[in-house]
Amino acid sequence: RMVPGGIPPPLGAPNETVSPATHPPPFLRPYDSVKSGNKDGDAKPRFLAVTSLEDVQAVRCAEFHPSGRFYAVGSNSKTLRICSYPKLSDLREDHVTYQPTVLFKRTKHHKGSIYCLAWSPLGDLVATGSNDKTVKLMRFNPDSCNMDGQEVELTMHDGTVRDMCFIEDASNKSSLLISGGAGDCKIYVTDCATGTPFQALSGHTGHILALHTWGGAMFVSGSQDRTVRFWDLRTRGCVNVITPAATPTKPGAPVASVCVDPSGRLLVTGHEDSVCSLYDVRGSRCIQAFRPHSSDVRSIRFSPSAYYLLTAGYDNKLVLTDLQGDLTLPLPSVVVAEHQDKVISGRWHPTDFSFISTSADKMCTLWALPPV
Repeated sequence: RMVPGGIPPPLGAPNETVSPATHPPPFLRPYDSVKSGNKDGDAKPRFLAVTSLEDVQAVRCAEFHPSGRFYAVGSNSKTLRICSYPKLSDLREDHVTYQPTVLFKRTKHHKGSIYCLAWSPLGDLVATGSNDKTVKLMRFNPDSCNMDGQEVELTMHDGTVRDMCFIEDASNKSSLLISGGAGDCKIYVTDCATGTPFQALSGHTGHILALHTWGGAMFVSGSQDRTVRFWDLRTRGCVNVITPAATPTKPGAPVASVCVDPSGRLLVTGHEDSVCSLYDVRGSRCIQAFRPHSSDVRSIRFSPSAYYLLTAGYDNKLVLTDLQGDLTLPLPSVVVAEHQDKVISGRWHPTDFSFISTSADKMCTLWALPPV
């Protein structure tokens, strides 16, 4: 979101200009029905459930492969699956949801529930974390959609592994895996080339519930201790601590989800008390707190162009919030998808305006808009 000349506008500049190539999908702009209070207006995007994968237990996590050609799904049933991303060009309003094609399936992948998973930016590695306290790191071949060689089991955690993300170490041309969770509240950095954890980052005093990186050497962590910490692997430590949505009278709530926009300027946090906070990273200030859900906000992600925010909550809903215009004003939000039970995660496709969601209703569903 750069203005001509390449200088980023101030956050939430009301008249930000964007090149036509990066304009958001027209069917979502503006949300006239939301802004005018007309609940049934035509502007509401109608996402359709394209495919639904059903498991025997709650589905906790799903992540798209960087190529967008498939997505991995991890469940409480200890099963890891990789599904193919369907063709969406012939999607119609009267679409009937069907089961996705499962290209790879491994039962009893962990001894416990699969809580989190991540792909490396190159898509050649996949990692999973579990309440059996282990991380499994596997080499993935996108051509055969199969695992290559021996998996590496990492046992440095002494509690449930709640979240993880990969960072490319450009200097060594290798991937680093960042993982965190319950137990000792440390964040571990593992060199994927050797399968060796080489750093344990201390600072949080509660379980780590969420991790997010936006490229480079920086990442953020959200914790049960109500804080968000910014880490820089070049300085080998925490570079900033904030307590979002806290006021002198209200201490804030555990940070269940975090994400940072691709420019590294806007942090969004989701909390167990249903609050989301927008935070200006460079200006070190809270822009606003808002409530898109009526229960825990368990997942939060910017859309590929960072125009929209997708949040998933324990109120069974997925909500799209429009981040265009002045971020200090009330933000238009609309419910775009619902499950029969708590929604645990929502993830955007890397390039398409589609997303996958996982839920305690034992489903992983792919949602997309019919072509306009």
